[in-house]
Amino acid sequence: MIVDCAVYRDGHRTEGPEDFSDALAEARAAGGFVWIGLHEPTEKEFDHVTHEFGLHPLAVEDALKAHQRPKLEIYDDSLFLVFKPVVYEPESDSVSSGEVMVFLGDGFVVTVRHGEGAPLAAVRHRLEHEPQLLAKGPTAVVYAIADATVDHYLDVATELQTDLEELEAEVFSPDGGGSRHTASRIYRFKRQILEFRRATGPLGPPLNRLAGTSVSGPGVPFVDERARPFFRDVSDHLMRVNESVEGLDRLVTDILSAHLAQMSVRQNDDMRKISAWAAMAAVPTMIAGIYGMNFEHMPELRWVWSYPAVIALMAGLEVLLYRLFKHRGWL
Repeated sequence: MIVDCAVYRDGHRTEGPEDFSDALAEARAAGGFVWIGLHEPTEKEFDHVTHEFGLHPLAVEDALKAHQRPKLEIYDDSLFLVFKPVVYEPESDSVSSGEVMVFLGDGFVVTVRHGEGAPLAAVRHRLEHEPQLLAKGPTAVVYAIADATVDHYLDVATELQTDLEELEAEVFSPDGGGSRHTASRIYRFKRQILEFRRATGPLGPPLNRLAGTSVSGPGVPFVDERARPFFRDVSDHLMRVNESVEGLDRLVTDILSAHLAQMSVRQNDDMRKISAWAAMAAVPTMIAGIYGMNFEHMPELRWVWSYPAVIALMAGLEVLLYRLFKHRGWL
């Protein structure tokens, strides 16, 4: 559905015609632009926008189906950008992502939002309160969306760092690391990191193109050259996020390895204890088994002190084995 449609002139919102074609013509004549925001539109709802603004069918297909990687595509009459905003849910300590598709052309911006994590309402509100920035045209909208998305990445990275510290404390606690749920929690956390990387990693090359620092292609049309320093600032922030994500991924892998090593050590300790007690139980069992055999010619059978001597021998051997295993740390 269409969430908002407005014409902007000199950085201020104005009332324009309801027809998209008339609004676009009026905005171009006045040196302004049209900004249309949609939320999970159907194909029928999007057909009118596609026809009026001449959007490329391949980009339209991506915008309707969603599930795209962050990217920048250049068509004859427009640009198509994909952002993946990320939301951290503190109740479940999980990360979920949405999608924002942006069509940028001569005198128009069309934004398509999928999911609940997109910051478009806040971006529009911010821009409408900063007319000097909004006056720079459609490029300001793209910059504001990129800036808001990457800034929120930094917040999510901070939350994940806190969760990782809690997980690390649990793994290396005297008793917490042995919990059978710890490994599954570490794995779930690694999945959250992977979801985060899918949003942040592919966004680097498009921002470099917008900032003019990419060597993979020429400049980007429909983007004001004076906006390049702003996109470079966003790209620097994204680089910090990607470095943080890489660090989180390495740390959680190390924590998983440490947890598995701890589990292996605990299992070895348990096996040594079981082996020590089994050895201690085997000695009296062996002696009792020998005397339990029905042999007639056993010289000590007729001896008065045979029974106390055998019991004392068993006890002495048990004490000797106990002290030996205790000294070696098996018990």
